[in-house]
Amino acid sequence: MTATWSRKLIASAAAAVATIVVGFLGVMFVTFVGYQFAGTIFAQASPYFFESTIITFVLLLIVGVVGLYRYRLLALLGGAALAVIGALLGLIVQVATTGQPIDSTVLGSIVATLISLNLVFVVVVALSAAFIGYPVYWMVVRTQDAVLDDGRRIALVRMPASNLAEGLVTHLERTPIDTELADKQWDAYVAAFDAAGWDTTEVSWADQLADSVFIEDAVIVIGDVAVVTRPGAESRRPEVVAAETTARELGLRIHRIDGEGTLEGGDVLRVGTTVYVGRSGRTNAEGVRQLRAILAPLGFDVVAVPVTTALHLKSTVTALPDGTVLVHPDLVEDPSFFGRHLVVPEREGVAVVELAEDTVLISAAAPQTAALLEDRGYTVVQVDISEFEKLEGCVTCLSVRVS
Repeated sequence: MTATWSRKLIASAAAAVATIVVGFLGVMFVTFVGYQFAGTIFAQASPYFFESTIITFVLLLIVGVVGLYRYRLLALLGGAALAVIGALLGLIVQVATTGQPIDSTVLGSIVATLISLNLVFVVVVALSAAFIGYPVYWMVVRTQDAVLDDGRRIALVRMPASNLAEGLVTHLERTPIDTELADKQWDAYVAAFDAAGWDTTEVSWADQLADSVFIEDAVIVIGDVAVVTRPGAESRRPEVVAAETTARELGLRIHRIDGEGTLEGGDVLRVGTTVYVGRSGRTNAEGVRQLRAILAPLGFDVVAVPVTTALHLKSTVTALPDGTVLVHPDLVEDPSFFGRHLVVPEREGVAVVELAEDTVLISAAAPQTAALLEDRGYTVVQVDISEFEKLEGCVTCLSVRVS
């Protein structure tokens, strides 16, 4: 069993226990009140609901592993459906143990309980699944990730699609893509993370989504929050589905950009408690507004930056681990906007990925910048991503760091 599935099983078990315990107690309380606080009702009601409760618990546990608690509404509706099944099977078991034949008349009377006493059971269990089980599930998932991943650094990556060569280009002229070379370069890129002590987690392969390898654009991770984006390029919007699934499996808190907002992760650069967001051709004002509304309560200042010289903000600037922003005069007119900055000699040199406090990943197309950073005390890992650069990609585009 994988770690992900074991975490789901543990979280589902905790949620199912919480759901059924609160549900059973709730049923007892409602019954107690309904029978005018007669204490003797407990001795009658407990055996009546016992089998139904056990069966419903097993169903909640099984269905919880495959996604019952993914959304609160799903937990509500699914909890109701499972409670109906549990209530009916529970009564069938009770009747069967008495030796009474289960004919159409008996089944009819059993079903009729769904509009009487068992209606209470179904409603209370459904509400318990949504308002008790759902938060317990995600609390346990996050707690397990905090324990199991203590000191762990995770990088989300996504294997190139077979139609990578059809990827969008905006600021560059289209040139032929060597897809076999791109696959080798992607493998080397992932290997660089592995060598630096990161656990690489692959988002499920999207064979026909040409730009899906640029996973950074689909989801933004800041702390334990994952913001599922809404790409400005409509053809890229299906990419976010699998990215959200993976983020949920890691126990991250999910927010989404929706409505008329557009936002791509390549336009989001965090430097300390400041989050710069590129107002590019892919990210609009509404997308910036929604991101600000998500991050402001977490203590981040969101600053919009006009982007006209490249596809995304992080194609024009990124930051070193100490917060120094890397700029190139062809890409940024006023570097002072970013405060402490360093001018680099190559356009490709503006993009770095922090692998550790003293280690950065950079494109092999920027050897002079690599030497400059090494002179400043950084260990520099160079990777060749030439085929992805033909599609306006850079080293940040191919991964999302969760740490």
